[in-house]
Amino acid sequence: MSSKTLYSGYEPLARIFNEDWAPGILKETLPAVEKLLLPHLPKEAHILDLGCGTGQLTQQLLVKGYKVTGLDSSQGMLRYARENAPTGEFILGDARFFEFPPTFDGVVSIGAFNYVMKLEELTGVFHNVYAALLENGLFVFYVYLEEEYLSNWNGNMSGNVKEEYAWAARNSYQPKEKIAQMNLTIFSLVEENWQRLDTTILERCYSSAEIKSALENVGFTEISIIDAQRDLAIPKRAGNTYFVCRKQVNR
Repeated sequence: MSSKTLYSGYEPLARIFNEDWAPGILKETLPAVEKLLLPHLPKEAHILDLGCGTGQLTQQLLVKGYKVTGLDSSQGMLRYARENAPTGEFILGDARFFEFPPTFDGVVSIGAFNYVMKLEELTGVFHNVYAALLENGLFVFYVYLEEEYLSNWNGNMSGNVKEEYAWAARNSYQPKEKIAQMNLTIFSLVEENWQRLDTTILERCYSSAEIKSALENVGFTEISIIDAQRDLAIPKRAGNTYFVCRKQVNR
C-alpha cells in the first residue's frame, strides 16, 4: 500500500459518527475552542478545520461569522459535512500531504492526530499547518494522551441500535506499543436487507514531550499544553489535553 493512500478506516463510520458521536464531541470541545482560539482571531477570520469529520464544528464557526475551510480524508464524512454546513468549503485530502499557501488566521483540529501512526508523519502534518498559517496565526488542537487511553480504551465496549443500523465496538490499548485499537461491527439496512461490515481502526498514542518537540522543530512558538478540566473548567473526557501554539512572526 502506498504511504500516500488516504486513511479509509472511518468510511464505514460516517453515519455513526454523524448521528451518534459528533454531537457529543461538539458539546464537549466547542467550549474549549471558544476559549482557546476564537478570542485571539480577527473578526471574520479564515479558519481551517483540519480533520473536520462531519462538519458540526465547521457549522458552529460559520454561524459565528468566520470563513471556514474543512479538510478530511473521508468522502463519507464530507458528504455529511456538506449537509451539516452547506456554506462551508470542504476539501478531500490527507492531513499528512495537503499544501496551502499562507491563507488561514487559525487552524483547529479536534482529535484527528491520533490517526497519524508515525511521529515523522505527525511532524509533517505540523509542517503543513505552519505553511498554511498567516504570520502570527494560531494553531489549536487536542490529542488523546496515554492516561486517557488507559481510562477509555482499556477493554471498554460501546454500541447502539437504531431502526436502520446497529453497531458494536470493543476498544483495547497496548501500552508497550502505544497503539489503541477499535474493533467495530456495523449492521446496516440496505434495500430491506441487513448487511454486516467488520472493520478495525488504529490510533497512535504520543506523549506531550513528543508533540511539543515536533511543534518546536517545525517552528511553532508560544506552545501551551492545556488541561481542559483544570485550566478551563470543562468536564474531563477523552481528548482533555489541548495544545495551543503560534506561527513565528518573521522579524
